[in-house]
Amino acid sequence: MDQLQQSLLEAPIIEKGEYEYFVHPVSDGVPVLRPELLREIVIKIIRKVEVDNVDKIVTPAAMGIHISTAVSLMTDIPLVVIRKRQYGLEGEVSLSQQTGYAENEMYINDVNDGERVLVLDDVLSTGGTMRAVLDALDEIGAEVVDTVAVIKKAGPNELDESNHDVKTLINVRVTDGTVVIVDSSGDD
Repeated sequence: MDQLQQSLLEAPIIEKGEYEYFVHPVSDGVPVLRPELLREIVIKIIRKVEVDNVDKIVTPAAMGIHISTAVSLMTDIPLVVIRKRQYGLEGEVSLSQQTGYAENEMYINDVNDGERVLVLDDVLSTGGTMRAVLDALDEIGAEVVDTVAVIKKAGPNELDESNHDVKTLINVRVTDGTVVIVDSSGDD
């Protein structure tokens, strides 16, 4: 069993209303993120995508930053972080992020028409954030070479009926207070 699977099986479960939520270093920053787990994730991402065809890595703040930074360091591909703060810089593009629990404005800077991008994030759950990011990149005219979320929570999401394909490293669900691995290859 790899470290990502093991870490998810050991993840604490908390209840938020009627929702069972796993707490994981990739998605929450706690418990501690071990370098060997981060390294395993980065290697899996690099093996899953064609990084040779990528001009920039794009990730939404906040929990995709550590993963994307590590991939950037390993591949020498520049990193763009989609921020929740508006700077008013030339070319800044606004997008509305809606998830199952929040709604925010986010802003993309330094992605241009025709650039080839790799979109990375920690978790694909409702698909709201990823959908907004991919739609904004389409609006900019960037070419999305690949999209990867480390963990996918089983169940329907906003990207199911879209033309966007999101690769994942592992798919899980929480059942009766336990994380259940649905697919460890990331495929449904």
